[in-house]
Amino acid sequence: QVQLVESGGGLVQAGGSLRASCAASGRTLSAYTMGWFRQAPDKEREFVATISWSGRSTNYADSVKGRFTISRDNAKNTVYLQMNSLKHEDTGVYYCAAAPSDRGTPVVRSLYIYWGQGTQVTVSS
Repeated sequence: QVQLVESGGGLVQAGGSLRASCAASGRTLSAYTMGWFRQAPDKEREFVATISWSGRSTNYADSVKGRFTISRDNAKNTVYLQMNSLKHEDTGVYYCAAAPSDRGTPVVRSLYIYWGQGTQVTVSS
């Protein structure tokens, strides 16, 4: 069992930056691919970014490529999402999730088996 806790959300003006963190407990994160998803009001939860267990492979949604960076520190059991050049449409609850490492770097929500409670990101225009 893995428990995930997100932090680092907040309110920021368009063009600003935030860094979200996801701290894990229960088992070592190095056994898992990690992903970030987000959900805006009245919308489906959507893929944002994913990183392999080693950190060597990443994948991003087209909407965040070049602006967001996912990284991980397995020694600290923590995953990060650096968000730059934020836009109003980036507003939503951001969730981190863990998938077994043998699933590669999936973008499909159903392949992730552990989820955090989310952190709110609000970008004012």
